[in-house]
Amino acid sequence: MHLLDQIDEWGRKAPDRPAHISSGRSMSWSELVNRSDLLASKLAALLPGNRAPIAVVGHKEPEMLVGFLGCVKSGHPYVPIDVSIPPERRERIITIAAAALVLDAAKITELAPAGATVVRPDPALRVGDADPYYIIFTSGSTGEPKGVVITLACLQSFVDWTLDEQKIAEAGEVFLNQAPFSFDLSVMDLYASLTTGGTLFSITRDEIGNLRKLFAALAVSGITFWVSTPSFAQMCLVEKRFSTGMMPAMRTFWFCGETLPADVAAGLFDRFPLAQVWNTYGPTEATVATTSVLIDPVLARQSPLPVGYAKPGTAVVCLGEDEKCVPKGERGEIVIAGPNVSPGYLARPDLTANAFFKLDGVNAYRTGDWGRIKNGLVFFEGRMDAQIKLHGYRIELGDVEANLRAIRGVYDAVILADMKNQIATSLVAFVALAEKPAGDQEFNAALALKEELAKKLPSYMIPRTFVFLESLPMTPNGKADRRKLAEFLQRERA
Repeated sequence: MHLLDQIDEWGRKAPDRPAHISSGRSMSWSELVNRSDLLASKLAALLPGNRAPIAVVGHKEPEMLVGFLGCVKSGHPYVPIDVSIPPERRERIITIAAAALVLDAAKITELAPAGATVVRPDPALRVGDADPYYIIFTSGSTGEPKGVVITLACLQSFVDWTLDEQKIAEAGEVFLNQAPFSFDLSVMDLYASLTTGGTLFSITRDEIGNLRKLFAALAVSGITFWVSTPSFAQMCLVEKRFSTGMMPAMRTFWFCGETLPADVAAGLFDRFPLAQVWNTYGPTEATVATTSVLIDPVLARQSPLPVGYAKPGTAVVCLGEDEKCVPKGERGEIVIAGPNVSPGYLARPDLTANAFFKLDGVNAYRTGDWGRIKNGLVFFEGRMDAQIKLHGYRIELGDVEANLRAIRGVYDAVILADMKNQIATSLVAFVALAEKPAGDQEFNAALALKEELAKKLPSYMIPRTFVFLESLPMTPNGKADRRKLAEFLQRERA
């Protein structure tokens, strides 16, 4: 069955059940299916013969789901863009995507208002297996965002696996949506909910930024499936009321996006003794997640925790410098091969050629992650390059550096991650200015740089700490000596 048929079926089987809840607004399954059908028909009329991407801009509004489905029903991949992304970077993404149209909640409501006469789109228009389904933009090392193309076949492979593994109850689950839709972690909760007739419960930036509002929302959510980064759950565990008393229906914690600390898993077992805790791993280029493992209280005592076993039909191997598999248990680069691997980056054949290849005739992706495999379990051991995960967001440090160096008065800059227990907690910027600020002016200089960066980068990519130096230490080959800067940071934190 086509993925869109799986979704649309719920408009008939559970028409009055909430499909999406956010900020007190609820949209039923019948409204979601009818409005996305109407939008698809309008898009087909507006863009005849055109199958270019469409940007969908917003933040957790029900109309975003209408937009996503309306796009793919009319044959267009969608590009999700959260409003937290600065306008300049937002426009750059739209330009790179060569978007045929930009939809926001107001435009979607104009084209497909609730209660309007429904016009069913031609099913022949919708995306096919090999067609791009969505394009998510990630951080690029040169300061230029890059679009990861995910086809319908990639997404279907991921959905089939997760539905089978997680034994998700039809029309009975409530899924937490913590991540913005421009972050591929959200694909886990969005499509698990859409294909099983569930309810997606979105928490907004405003609620996440106000713990009183956050826990008030969680207490009335009825969530059964928790999908988030480990760091978000870790933040919630600080609140003693965060337990089965607050969320009695909770049965599954499903993590991806960053390393799951053993103490977070242990804390969840204490607070939610009847719930399962799953750890997963995978880059955007391999459709969200590729490995998974059920963490039990015994395994939770192990540190670091494994990231899981490879999904059926997908190979996860560790390669050495000779491009051959390293001996079992030894460290190598994690490579993923299978039907969930992206065809590549949008309009970037150079980047695609560097990262994607054929492994035994199957599409494969070089993750750039160190790892090792023991008894079939994959262990993640950090990045091989200057890419990090911060609160689940993938950040190329070179992206931040390039944008920082472009600011007038900045002579040179290096970005490092401030690490705690092998987890990145924030970014630190080492900056050499044309004129080094005096001690009492460093605060104002840092504030000014943050304000400039905020015009180009999302908030999670803005360094928390700025260290001003006369010049940056250099290696013998003339590159910035990151080791010395890291040692400096360790001394400061001691």
